[in-house]
Amino acid sequence: MSYVKYGISKEFVERVKRKLKTPATKDKLKQLLDGVNKSDLQDRAKVRRLVKSAGTILNEKLTSTQEDQIVAFVLAQKIDPQNTFHLIKLWGMFR
Repeated sequence: MSYVKYGISKEFVERVKRKLKTPATKDKLKQLLDGVNKSDLQDRAKVRRLVKSAGTILNEKLTSTQEDQIVAFVLAQKIDPQNTFHLIKLWGMFR
């Protein structure tokens, strides 16, 4: 699991996945990410804002270290939300 290399714990990921099974939470997160594009996901400041907002939606109190780890992970993935292959790859990573 590549996120572990960035210091992101499996327990944290599992907790977030459980929270995302709640339809209301999932919808709020979808709204947050609506319109985000590849360049947004390569901008450290924008990714940090998205991570903080997602943490609030998920009711997760993130430390600055956790934020840094998640931001580094997202930037390293070079995600293009318009590329189906990228989305499938992410889906497989967090199944």
